[in-house]
Amino acid sequence: MQPKKPAAAGGNPLEISASFTPVPDLFFYGTLRHQPLLELVIGRPLTQLTIAQAHLPDHAVYAVAGQVFPMIVSEKGSMAKGLLVQGFNQEDLNRLSYYEGGFVYDPSSQNVQLADGTTFKASVFFPEPGLWTPDGPWSQQDWVDRWAEVTLLAAQEELAYYGRVDATTISRYFSPIRTRAWARLAARKRRTGDPRDTDKDVIVQGYKRAHLNYFGMDELEVRHRRYDGTMGPVLHRSGLMQGAAVIVLPYDPVRDTVLLVEQFRAPVFLIDDPEPWMWEPVAGMIDPGETPEQAAHREAMEEAQVTLNALEYAGGAYSSSGSSTEYLYLFVGLGDLTRTIDNGGVASEGEDIRTQILPYDTFMQKVGNNEFKDLPLLSLAHWLARHRDRLRN
Repeated sequence: MQPKKPAAAGGNPLEISASFTPVPDLFFYGTLRHQPLLELVIGRPLTQLTIAQAHLPDHAVYAVAGQVFPMIVSEKGSMAKGLLVQGFNQEDLNRLSYYEGGFVYDPSSQNVQLADGTTFKASVFFPEPGLWTPDGPWSQQDWVDRWAEVTLLAAQEELAYYGRVDATTISRYFSPIRTRAWARLAARKRRTGDPRDTDKDVIVQGYKRAHLNYFGMDELEVRHRRYDGTMGPVLHRSGLMQGAAVIVLPYDPVRDTVLLVEQFRAPVFLIDDPEPWMWEPVAGMIDPGETPEQAAHREAMEEAQVTLNALEYAGGAYSSSGSSTEYLYLFVGLGDLTRTIDNGGVASEGEDIRTQILPYDTFMQKVGNNEFKDLPLLSLAHWLARHRDRLRN
């Protein structure tokens, strides 16, 4: 589609107030150049807009250190490639403001150019000064190949709260939202050979993202095919939406010892258990882009300051399939266990962790005496009992 004539300058283009006129053109240089994402954010077909390849002179697009999205910076002689998009209405702008507000980006009026040299006044999202650190040139194709799918899933959850939760709150929970999106991608590949087809055997009659916090809570009205071949009644169900996690029991086969971590667990306290400090294996969520094995090594260092030499996979399963989406990858991690700590965990996540090292026989005696209340710990204890002789040899 050919661009329209340049829009008049002036005003913050993404003010929520409907008094802003005329509707501005926007220039996208990063993730919103990916048109499926842009369409999802504005909530209507892009065929209703005018889109053209363009560039912003004397600017460059860089990756953000520690993030998967880019930033734009002033850079004499460089050229930031992107899309000039025209035809937004006020609701589009409100939705874009909501989405980009979660990233702490603000719009600025700039002169962008088409290939033929035509100049258009357009708004560009700039990061808050000093907020991000540039980290090499940004590759749009590399981002599409690695991150587009998970970004679309995260945006679906984020935009589900548009009009219900403010952008500042959304930004606070963006990390767990992306963790859940990464877990959803993994779940889609989790097949064991069941021949049933959810497209034919499950009917969703209602779906709502009901609550957002560190975890999400989704509500579902669903029918599924019964064993007699008929469709069952409508079931009203809810699920605690979580990412996938790793559980790692460090084991020293030379010294024949295991390491446990202890920390306060709020849900155990909420159910009125008088002992909410739990002895557990090392555990943690799998971050977007991580494999379970990478997460296992990282969590062992973060929580217990232990370097693992090798991992033994002990299976994977849903932790509580009737109430939660959490999927656990279980490992026994082999390493030298020589010291304990009382300052483990990540302070920014509120973790306060101490560790203890137990001889194997003492550990199994405590398991037999029902002194532990953590199910993954019990599962790994029984796995270790079956494989201990092999690991020691």
